[in-house]
Amino acid sequence: MLSYLTTKKNIKTFSISPENLTGEKGGGGRAVHGSASEASRELGVGWKVNPYLKVPPFGKITLADYKGQGAIKHIWMTDCAYASRQLILRIYFDGQSNPNVECPLSDFFCSADYKEFRQLTSLAMCVNPAKGLNCYFEMPFFKGFRIELENLGGECNIYYQIDCEEKELSPDTLYFHAQFRRVNPLPYMQPYVILDNIKGKGHYVGTYMHWGVKNNGWWGEGEIKFYLDGDTDFPTICGTGTEDYFCGAYNFDVNGEYTEFCTPYAGMHKINKTDNLYKSQRYFDLYRWHIPDPIYFEKDIKVTIQALGWRSGNRYLPLQDDISSVAYWYSDNLNDVYPQLPDMNGLEII
Repeated sequence: MLSYLTTKKNIKTFSISPENLTGEKGGGGRAVHGSASEASRELGVGWKVNPYLKVPPFGKITLADYKGQGAIKHIWMTDCAYASRQLILRIYFDGQSNPNVECPLSDFFCSADYKEFRQLTSLAMCVNPAKGLNCYFEMPFFKGFRIELENLGGECNIYYQIDCEEKELSPDTLYFHAQFRRVNPLPYMQPYVILDNIKGKGHYVGTYMHWGVKNNGWWGEGEIKFYLDGDTDFPTICGTGTEDYFCGAYNFDVNGEYTEFCTPYAGMHKINKTDNLYKSQRYFDLYRWHIPDPIYFEKDIKVTIQALGWRSGNRYLPLQDDISSVAYWYSDNLNDVYPQLPDMNGLEII
């Protein structure tokens, strides 16, 4: 990767933030009035006058609306919304009316319930102290992009920076997608669907899961399955267990305890703490990036995972857990229609 830095490029860098809402050349730090006018009143223009935007209660704001060709290279965000999943992130490419990214902001950055901070260090996503949310997936666009934020709760502030490149794209460039799902509880003996009804040619690049366990005992015997290009009853790719898919082994158990871990491509970066009384249910946050090993599809893709524990007699127990996920992929299709997001009550983690 470092060799990429040693050759000339026909690329222009720009950044969209509250201090430069259009990404215009020389357009940063020009605000006369803004969200921090009071703090900067003695210093004036150029002294952090508008570092954040206010998101109205039960309203929407546009974070960026750019026309041109290029790619988003990095997104950094943080907010003051302490209610998990209060903010919904939507990203639209090339004038589409349906979003290609639609997720609760926290889940997109692999931190469904981020009231209790955990460090996440990986190639695609980083969550840094005290709630710095970072995405490094490249997001190309031929005509432009728009990023919106919907607020399902009370007023909050959003700080953000969207780092971009203006450049010519190859005609075979694919679009980035991210889709959120949640089922609570999972119906008995039904697999959890991570992704379905996706058409086009592309490759699957990542999974984030927020898994709430509602039974005693180990919960991750289930197999992940990738149904590719017309697979029906049986998948082309079938895993051997939940912890195996997330690149761990044997229940993530070290000396009788679950063990958090972060690596560039996979991890279980958060295990929520409980008091064994009122907070008795445990939640786990897991990620798996298919960056060196994308899963390619020619026509369509479906992804499921089983929820399996153990019952008496050394028999599998189908679980009815609270499971959420975000699937990340690239494809040449902008017309996939995503499932409707739950309302605030349906998103709440309890």
